[in-house]
Amino acid sequence: MNKRQYTYMGVRIRKRREELNLSQTMLAKLLNISRTHMSAIENSTAKPSIDTLCDICDALNTSPDYLLYGNISMNNVYKNIVENLRLCDNEDIEIIGRIIEIYSTKHTKNFR
Repeated sequence: MNKRQYTYMGVRIRKRREELNLSQTMLAKLLNISRTHMSAIENSTAKPSIDTLCDICDALNTSPDYLLYGNISMNNVYKNIVENLRLCDNEDIEIIGRIIEIYSTKHTKNFR
């Protein structure tokens, strides 16, 4: 991997960490590494070991493919949706259900 790829990987790690409302300190503790090392990984001044990269993926509930190359698998999309739905109350879930029905109907009409 070149410097630019490590930079993008660091950005994706930071973005995913922030989506999960984790601080660098919190993530570093989960990974059993220092906050400064976590910062260095996110800022591409340090390269994570294979073990650390796998631990980051587990902690952030994402795949190495996404962190390394930005590829999003459908599995990750479904996991993210489920994670976010857990934060919603019943009223929010009903609204989201209606939105999905609207989009499904719209796309069904386009295929007829």
